[in-house]
Formats: sequence, structure tokens, C-alpha cells
Amino acid sequence: MAEFSLPRNSRIQPGKHFPASEGAKRTRTFRIYRWDPDTSDNPRMDTYEVDLATCGPMVLDALLKIKNEIDATLTLRRSCREGICGSCAMNIDGTNTLACITAIDDCKAGDVSIHPLPHMPVVKDLVPDLTHFYAQHASIKPWLQTKSPAPPDRERLQSREDRARLDGLYECILCACCSTACPSYWWNADRYLGPAILLQAYRWIVDSRDEATGERLDELEDPFKLYRCHTIMNCTRTCPKGLNPAKAIANIKKLLVERRG
Repeated sequence: MAEFSLPRNSRIQPGKHFPASEGAKRTRTFRIYRWDPDTSDNPRMDTYEVDLATCGPMVLDALLKIKNEIDATLTLRRSCREGICGSCAMNIDGTNTLACITAIDDCKAGDVSIHPLPHMPVVKDLVPDLTHFYAQHASIKPWLQTKSPAPPDRERLQSREDRARLDGLYECILCACCSTACPSYWWNADRYLGPAILLQAYRWIVDSRDEATGERLDELEDPFKLYRCHTIMNCTRTCPKGLNPAKAIANIKKLLVERRG
């Protein structure tokens, strides 16, 4: 399992145990990382027994049942419940994924272990601080940049072939699962953009309507922003949307080589 960003000089302590309610028919145990910045307590792992007979099928359903019926102090992010917003990204049984599309029955046998995304500052419990991640996304200027005037009576058009080049790129939901699974990003997040942001950068580089390709490549021609990628492939293996950030990064490197010579 990946390491996690904890408060300095802290260790994860044994936590509280919440048994299943009387009459529970089919229980599953969830071990959940807990940390409250408003206390001086070390992080802990609380254990909750959930009756699956009265719970939805996904891990997010279990988390919401815990919060609504067992322990209202549990803190997590969630929104769409459809694998679209990326809000409920967390580490489940050692894998970065989305709680809303992870079936409880697909988890490993035994207790289900849930942590926040690894190597990110923790705001509280299962909520990581994504401020730096979002700032990195803003740094690549993730919008259409043009120099020519916009057509007065229609959109900027592209061919079906050019549009198809965006498949596998535009679907990224910025959940940060891939970046927080990348050892290079763990150790160099201050300067390495990471797989999620580089996939997003490539999405705009290959958009036929964008007219700032040269400038975008210039920005990425950097020993750390791009070249800290060592093709470990953790990013591609963990992406809950089935995308391939490693391939996008390789394509950016290829474009830079071709441009040089």
C-alpha cells in the first residue's frame, strides 16, 4: 500500500470500533483513516461494521451509511455518484479509485481499508488538499488559445479525424488518482506536473483549433515539469476512467524531439 501524508511526527493509532446494529444480517467491516486537525490527536484507523443488507452496493454507499447512521463526524467529499466529478477519489484497499464506482463485493476479502489519496496533505479524514494540484492545472492554461479572429456566425470547426484525436484525453475528470499513484509525483510534486496535468496539457496541444501549440511545448520543455516521468505506468493502471496518461506523456516527449530536429 502507498504511503500517506500525515501530520509531522505522527503515527496511525488504533481507533474506535463501531459494531453492527442488532439484527444485522450481512455485515462487512470497513477500516477508515481518521484525522482531525482541530485536535492534537494522532491519525487513527476507526473500524465500522456495516449491514450490507440495508446498504447500497458501492463503497460510497457504505461511507454515506456510516456518516448518516453511525458516525456523523466522518468527513469525505462526494457529489455526482456517477464517476463523473471525481470528488470521491480515495485509496480503497491500496488502489486509488472512485468510491462511487467501486463495488463493495469487488473489494478484497476481509476488511475494506480506506485512506485519503496518498502523499497529499490531509484536510480532514478522507479529504486531501488539492490546492497545489489545481494550481498546476491552471498553469498549463487549459482553455482554447487562438490568435485568429473567431468566425462571426459559427463555432471553430474541426474534422472528424481531428476530433477523434481528443478521445482518451477529454474524458479526464481531474480526480488526481493517477498523479497520487505516481512515485515521481510523490517526490517532485513541487516541480513535476504529474500524469493528470500532463494528460490535460496534451489534450490542448493536439486540439486542431488551438493556435498556441509552440508556446505550450515551450512551457513543458523542462527537466522537472515533464521529464520526471519514468514510465512506471502506475498512472495508467489506476485511472478509474481507463485513460492512458503515460501514453500522453510519451507523445509530448515525442513532439518535443521531432520539433528539435
